[in-house]
Amino acid sequence: MDTMDNLEKQLICPICLEMFTKPVVILPCQHNLCRKCANDVFQASNPYLPTRAGAVTSGGRFRCPSCRHEVVLDRHGVYGLQRNLLVENIIDMFKQGSTSSSKPEPEKREEAPMCEVHPEERINIYCVTHALPTCSMCKVFGAHKDCEVAPLTSVYQTQKENSRRQKTLICEKFDALFHALEERKQSLGQRVTAEQEEKLGYIRGLSQRYGAHLEDSCRAVETGITAMEEPEMALFLQAAKPLLKKLTDAASTTHLDKVEPGYENMDHFTVSFSRERQALSAIDFIHDEEEEEDDEEGVDVDPAGSPAVATATPSQPIPSAQTGSLPSAPKTASTST
Repeated sequence: MDTMDNLEKQLICPICLEMFTKPVVILPCQHNLCRKCANDVFQASNPYLPTRAGAVTSGGRFRCPSCRHEVVLDRHGVYGLQRNLLVENIIDMFKQGSTSSSKPEPEKREEAPMCEVHPEERINIYCVTHALPTCSMCKVFGAHKDCEVAPLTSVYQTQKENSRRQKTLICEKFDALFHALEERKQSLGQRVTAEQEEKLGYIRGLSQRYGAHLEDSCRAVETGITAMEEPEMALFLQAAKPLLKKLTDAASTTHLDKVEPGYENMDHFTVSFSRERQALSAIDFIHDEEEEEDDEEGVDVDPAGSPAVATATPSQPIPSAQTGSLPSAPKTASTST
């Protein structure tokens, strides 16, 4: 039985928390979902996509509820996902094995709970006023005769659907948080890249100027070597003074910029997430008392008008990422000639 129990746990859908209902679709991350559950998550993540006859007519995306991997769908929606026939076959074999196990114990029928006030009556309705299941006699003659009631099955389905919808809303809130972090990461990365390109551009230009100066120096040296071979004394002495000045100028680099030590350092782009990490660890559901305080102070609401499902409740507000500022100009040092 332990083996069968472990197998059954592997066949539970992470959305409806029941055994997979065929057809079972396999996501790109290799996790499985009932196709109906996958369609519910997809439509909740893409509420503005047009639908026709229950089938999505354009592409979209949602995140796997098990690993948060982003699933991108084409125009066929969840109907374009591949069916996991292996899982479906295992479900069939599991159900057959459960029903045809070797001479099981006599079937134990689950008896409906009986009313405590009317022991002969089954609990078959739900008192909406007191949020309690009760029996028909209590509604007609008992304590719930003036209360609003509803069928147990409808209340059960409604609450189960509410739970599923609330899980989807929580996933959407966290997806929005992931998206905000991705955008911030991209923005900070662009700032680092901008300064890197600025510094590289400056170094390239300086390298070109030093290269040109080196070529001029080589030409001046070649001219000096040629002048040394001049046999006429007068011509040699006449060209000596301007040649010496030319060689002196060629040997000087005072007119060229020099890079300060540590110019390539990028340590001023430092980010600290200690307080943000504490704030994220403190995320929890809003309690009634906190909700009343938020109503008095002003609380953000979603487009539907309801408060956020989950909120961070740190002792201090979440600060923005702390980074060094981008230098306005490259650091160079030059000496006057």
